[in-house]
Amino acid sequence: MNRRSWSWRPELGLAVVVLVLGVLVVVGTLDVSAAASQLGIGPRFFPVLVGGAMVLIGLFYVADVLRGGRGDPEESEDVDAEAPTDWRSLGLVSGIFLAFAALLDLLGWIVGASLLFFGLSVALGAGNKLRAAVIAVVMGVATYLLFVNGLGVRLPGGVLPL
Repeated sequence: MNRRSWSWRPELGLAVVVLVLGVLVVVGTLDVSAAASQLGIGPRFFPVLVGGAMVLIGLFYVADVLRGGRGDPEESEDVDAEAPTDWRSLGLVSGIFLAFAALLDLLGWIVGASLLFFGLSVALGAGNKLRAAVIAVVMGVATYLLFVNGLGVRLPGGVLPL
């Protein structure tokens, strides 16, 4: 193996970042203590799963880069690197997230998340607003039920008597 394959490259930096973040997620999750949910999994399950996957991906990525692997050059079809930033969309998305964070306790998860999902879909160009609204409500209710019943995490009820 030649000396060039062991030199620092941006791909190695990204691989190390993924590996370190995975370790930090797993280590940070070890302090979490709460009862298991009705499904038998507690609040540590998904963070440990994601962190463990990041560690594995990071290890494989580091090994690949050290053996000479390189990232593929950008070959996007739909991306124009010279196009200006769409400040309107960026502002809308940022405002929607900030409003969600500010109003979550007042509105509750189901109403707040439904408005978040609907607002984001419209801001990002959803064509059929009725369909976007229905999907947003379904996603708001589904995520509420998953977190509350599946993971045992308490979410704010807000205006709904939950």
